[in-house]
Amino acid sequence: MSRAHGFAPVANADAVVLVLGSMPGKASLAARQYYAHPRNSFWPIMGELFGAQPGLPYEKRLQILKSSGIALWDVLASCTRSSSLDSHIEEGSIIPNDFESFFLCHPNIKRVFFNGTKAEQCFRRYVRPSLTRRSFPYQRLPSTSPANAGMSYGEKLNAWRIVGQRSLSPVADPDQEDR
Repeated sequence: MSRAHGFAPVANADAVVLVLGSMPGKASLAARQYYAHPRNSFWPIMGELFGAQPGLPYEKRLQILKSSGIALWDVLASCTRSSSLDSHIEEGSIIPNDFESFFLCHPNIKRVFFNGTKAEQCFRRYVRPSLTRRSFPYQRLPSTSPANAGMSYGEKLNAWRIVGQRSLSPVADPDQEDR
């Protein structure tokens, strides 16, 4: 097994929404692009919500998201895993990204959305305890990964529509343990 290293965040200084994955999969790492697997629903969903269609060049898609106030990153800076599956991440190998610095540089972030369960679990376990800004609202959304075959594209799209809402209602506080 080899150590996987994630990407730098994609964000303008005035970003208001942060979308967090766990760690890029092998297709993404090889392409050096977020959500590069051809069956991942992320870019089709971002196309529906913001016009960042998968057929556009990658840099153009990123530009569209940034101009829409959306930032992308992953919870993990690096980890060891045997495949692209989140379930294959070795817990003892996890090194989280530096969110304290990220939030200091991006003070307008109002909401954090997790792309799937593993991203949320890793954030709660490895990041949240060290954050000084503890009452940060966030929400887990269904994973856009093709491994999440239990949901249709339409169901995923409907759940992800909240990311495009300009007037965002309050969501769970990360200090609540009822999730």
